[in-house]
Amino acid sequence: MATVTLKDVKKIYPHSNDRKPKKAKKGEAPAEEKKVNLQITDEGVVAVQAFNLDIADKEFIVLVGPSGCGKSTTLRMVAGLEEISAGELYIDGKLVNDVAPKDRDIAMVFQSYALYPHMTVYENMAFSLKLKKVPKDEIDRKVKEAAEILDITQYLDRKPKALSGGQRQRVAIGRAIVRNPKVFLMDEPLSNLDAKLRNQMRAEIIKLRQKIDTTFIYVTHDQTEAMTLGDRIVIMRDGFIQQIGTPQEVFDHPANLFVAGFIGTPMMNFFDAKLDKDASGYFVSVYNARIDLPADKQEALKAKGVAPQNITLGIRPDHIVLAEGGASAIGAKVDVTELMGSTIHMHVNIQGKDAIVILPTIDLSTEQKTSFGYGTQISITFGGNVVHLFSKENEKNLL
Repeated sequence: MATVTLKDVKKIYPHSNDRKPKKAKKGEAPAEEKKVNLQITDEGVVAVQAFNLDIADKEFIVLVGPSGCGKSTTLRMVAGLEEISAGELYIDGKLVNDVAPKDRDIAMVFQSYALYPHMTVYENMAFSLKLKKVPKDEIDRKVKEAAEILDITQYLDRKPKALSGGQRQRVAIGRAIVRNPKVFLMDEPLSNLDAKLRNQMRAEIIKLRQKIDTTFIYVTHDQTEAMTLGDRIVIMRDGFIQQIGTPQEVFDHPANLFVAGFIGTPMMNFFDAKLDKDASGYFVSVYNARIDLPADKQEALKAKGVAPQNITLGIRPDHIVLAEGGASAIGAKVDVTELMGSTIHMHVNIQGKDAIVILPTIDLSTEQKTSFGYGTQISITFGGNVVHLFSKENEKNLL
């Protein structure tokens, strides 16, 4: 078991000789390009920068973000598979920047199962222990214990080609478990599985975490995995950390527009709006509707001295309700309706802006469930207690 600390960690991939950026002419500022959203400097492509994170003993941390955001690079730096360009990495209080991967007491599970095809499941799981010259009886005990935890005891004599994708991934996890590592690293281990199997394996990883009780660092681009697995999640974009918090914290209070759009399925709706103020306090004007804000939001805005301004208003699809009319009602036209059983997902158009509305079918009459055809005009609204207010200037949450 171990703590992991990353202090101002940075990763730069040097340019190849034929791809160095052109030097600035005399009197010009040095070139600092952007390509694929990553910063390019004279030193090279900056994949991760200013990464600071303290991971507690036995904590399950999930690094999440879109492809190319630096999450796998960060994990590989913890593993020792990538050199750290700047900053410090500590495992259990020990600086390990220059410690070889084999001496870091970590175990890693990759996206590809990386099993030896000519070996049985038992031999695959025992291989690393044999290399360390662990006694045979101890190897046998550890392999069988891990197999029992993962429910693969019946497959110990089979070779990987005789197993399904989910079973192979369990073997890959079992191979890591037998080493009893201080830190367990997992790099998108479920991305090669189909949706149903992914859900099952997600539940298995939650159970596994309770059984082996070690420090986990898990990388995924799937925000559902992040929300269900992590004690805390680290949301990354273009090599920078955007927000660190519990799944509920980042869902309820996203730090900025990117986090708000990335966390939640379907994604949050965004509208151009205006934050205004009158004698009764702050309110939001959006599509000629007035949305009054509750006391807690009023106090937060007042404490920060937020001035009336144009904003981006965020509202989650399941926080929108049908309206009978009134000052807070917004007109919308239905484009597509998807009946999902317990909910109806409506893709609507509001004055040229697309949005998604989710309505629970339990609140609808039988007639209503089938009445939202293409072109149907409806009125929607939402309470001020569930809105998110983002600055147009820097995209940060105003609350």
